[in-house]
Parts: sequence; C-alpha cells; structure tokens
Amino acid sequence: MKLELRGITKRFGALTANDHIDLTVEPGEIHCLLGENGAGKSTLMNVLYGLYAADEGDILLDGVPQHFDGPGDAMNAGIGMVHQHFMLIPVFTVAENVMLGHEETRFGGRLDLAGARARVRELSDRFGFDLDPDALVEDLPVGVQQRVEIVKALSRNARVLVFDEPTAVLTPQETDELIAIMRDLRTDGTAVVFITHKLREVREVADRITIMRAGRVVGEADPAASNAELAALMVGRAVELTVHKDPPRLTDDALIVENLSVVDARGQIAVSDVSFRMRGGEVLAIAGVQGNGQTELVEAILGLQPLVTGRVLLDGMPLLGQSVRRILDSGVGFVPEDRKEDGLVGAYTIAENLMLDRSFDRAFVRAGTLQRNRLNDFAAARSQEFDVRSQGVDTPVGRLSGGNQQKVVLARELSRDLRLFVAAQPTRGIDVGSIEFVHQRIVDTRDSGIPVIVVSTELDEVVALADRIAVMYRGRIVGVVPADTPREVLGLMMAGEAPPTAPIADASTSPDLEGEIA
Repeated sequence: MKLELRGITKRFGALTANDHIDLTVEPGEIHCLLGENGAGKSTLMNVLYGLYAADEGDILLDGVPQHFDGPGDAMNAGIGMVHQHFMLIPVFTVAENVMLGHEETRFGGRLDLAGARARVRELSDRFGFDLDPDALVEDLPVGVQQRVEIVKALSRNARVLVFDEPTAVLTPQETDELIAIMRDLRTDGTAVVFITHKLREVREVADRITIMRAGRVVGEADPAASNAELAALMVGRAVELTVHKDPPRLTDDALIVENLSVVDARGQIAVSDVSFRMRGGEVLAIAGVQGNGQTELVEAILGLQPLVTGRVLLDGMPLLGQSVRRILDSGVGFVPEDRKEDGLVGAYTIAENLMLDRSFDRAFVRAGTLQRNRLNDFAAARSQEFDVRSQGVDTPVGRLSGGNQQKVVLARELSRDLRLFVAAQPTRGIDVGSIEFVHQRIVDTRDSGIPVIVVSTELDEVVALADRIAVMYRGRIVGVVPADTPREVLGLMMAGEAPPTAPIADASTSPDLEGEIA
C-alpha cells in the first residue's frame, strides 16, 4: 500500500507543529523520519493515525483520499502504529491484548479466544516472534511486549506500519532484533515509517530518509550519508559529534555509596543494596533501560526519596537523612531528568530560575530584599557563558527551546562551588547542537576534579562520556565496567546478565580504571 501525505498542516494555537508536510512511502520500503525532539515527527504520525485532525492537507492510500475520525478509521484503512509507550493491558494475555477493540464472538456471544490465539501463533511463526498467546503481558520483557504491539497491528491487516521512537526502551540486542523485524516486514511488502532521532539506527535500516526541523521537511538524505551530514541537516549547521576528553586525573575518594536501598511510593523496592565508590575527576555513567532504579538511586543521593537505607558519604559527610537544601548547599549540583517539572519554573524569568536554589544567598538577597541589579548582572554573565539564546534575562524560561532551558539548568548548577555533580538524562529532548555543548560542560566539570554521575538511557552518550559504566537492572548494579566495554556486553548487562568475567572497575583502587575481578 502506498502512503502519500500532501500539505499536512497542524496547529496548536499559535504553534505550527506541522507546516505543509509532503511525504511519500512506497510499499516494501523502510522510510525513516529523522529529526530532533520537537521537530514535529510524532505530531505528523498522530495525524496519520487519526489521533489529531489536520488543519490542512490530505492523506492518500493507493491514491485514494482518506478521512479519519479516529484511530479506528485509520486501522480499518490498513494503518498500524507501534507507540513509544506501549498501549497494552499488563494483566491481559497476549491473545487478549491482540483482540482488544476488535473482539470477535462465537455462538452465544462468547469471545473467540481460540481464534485470537491462532492468529497470534500464525503471525508469530511468520515473523519468528516466538510469542506465547497465553502469556501475561506483565511477565514479558520489554522487547517481547513490543512484538505484541506489532502483532496487534498486523492482526488488523496493517499495510502501513508506523514505529514511533521504538528503540527508546530497548537494549542494544532488542534494537537489533527490531531492525531485523522491520526488514522482514519490508520483504513482506509492508510500508514502514520509522521515527527516530538516533543516527546509527537510521543509517543501518533506512531505504529513504526524510529530515524534519521545526515542523517542516528540510530535505531528504541518502542512507549512505555520514552521521555528521545527517546531524547538520537536523540542526542546520555543522556539529561536532565526538566527545573529546583526556584520560582522567583522579584524586582521592569523594563519594562512597554503601548498601543503598530505596522503597518507592508504591512500597516496591526500587533500589536494592547498591554500593560503589567514586574519586574526584571521573565520570561514572549509570546505564540501563528506563525504569530499573536509576531515577530512584540519584534521587536518594539528593535527599528526594524518603524511604532509604544504607550509607552515602560525600568527602566524609553523611548525606542520608539531610534535607535537600542541606545537600545542595554542601556542594551537590543536580540536573533532574525532567527539567520542566523538577528543574525550572516556566513562568519565572531566566534570572529568577538561575537563583532558585540560592534564594538566601547574600549575593542576591540583603535584609530580605532581592538585589535585582546584581541578579541581572549575574544572569547576563551566565547566559553569555552558557550560550543561552533569548531576548534577555527577563524572558520567561517557559518560552525557551528545550536546549536553552537545559542550558539554564546547567548554568545554575555549575555556577556554584561543587563537590559532586549529578546529571540525569542531561540531553533528553534537546537538539544535536545543544547536546554538543552539554557534553563539553560535563567533561569540563570532570576535568576540574569534580566527580560526575551521569544517568542516561542513550548508550552512545554513556560510552562517550564515561570513564566507568555502572549498569542497573531491576534495582541492582549488574556490574561496573570500563568505558571501552563492547556495546554487546553492555546490552547483555542491561538485560540482567553479568559481564563475562564479572569485572568491577573501581576508581578508588585502580588508577587506570581497569578494575578487579569480583
């Protein structure tokens, strides 16, 4: 089935998310839609899938105009979509999820579960999915759950299949398996639209590449194009993609974490008996698929988790049991994973956001009165230093792009005297150019002798920044390994397997970071 989008325009108030988009996807083709977060890729696909109504433009399938009032119409027309966040019912079986919304009944109104099981087995055998129709979805690994989503779409005879950032929650091995599945679908004649911002995956699987930037199509690229060429098209300028850093200059033990456990708000153990040490002047990257305890671990160090046991020492000072303000005042800088919810106040100005955790600092407040001129001078200097692009320091931070918002958070946290810097998902949702800047500031902080913890689900980022890598799985650290550990080994660790020789790269005892055998 041939898909054509002609002049698709979608507005949200004053924001034009899609601006007269043209796109053609041929049967038996993997067409990659490449662009940074916020480029309008997912909005365009949500229009195609009937979740949004276009303000202008047409959707054609095999030359026939389509009018979708909802996803049901799109599915009936042969369009399927595998969302980044799965649309599955955890307590239902695979077969029950596949038939949900398209239930077939037998005599007496009974659900035809036998027919759903047979359909799952047929598609599973056809594409090598190895799915058990009677398995509960909640018991399946994430990569297998994604296969259930694909079977759901194929069971409704989808001839155009959209994958929206499908690798965001997958290990490297699961990503490779998904790419193989997409190739099988292409061979079967399915038109595949692959939405992503990961250059390596695009170059590996694409037949054609369309680049989007700021809601518009800015060009097409050959799959043989280099990462640098693709990045330049995405951003609009040349970008340095390689993180340059010298070998670490290590100092004494700075951070000691011993037997740390966290019970989350649901009463579940989110972090279980985690221990590690850090020396000044190194980056420890914490890798893993999202949801394996990384967030709770760093929040425990920052005093943001109430139910914590164990011990955390920073230069000999206990952190557990201290207030968040006391921990920040002791020299801990923190970039939270959700800057809009936890890192910034959107209605406040750039200047006001830059003093959020320094509201009692005598540099800005005297006798209870804000020293506005001093704050503005400070904000102007930090904006210049961190390349925050705005109309001035009185601009509400909510009006800035994601990259500039993240620079405001970095400017605030790195303008203090630090003894530890923690950055959670530091480049999530920002453009390639801003990523380049953020990475350099992290390396500069490490080179100044400060220990840096980076939490990231982007394996390329982990490998680029880390001196050592700690991999978490289900609340535990599977292993701590050197930064040059092969991606394949890291992927297995992210799935819960210990590294082949179980190395523990411990900077506190091994200056070359090669580690000991546990």
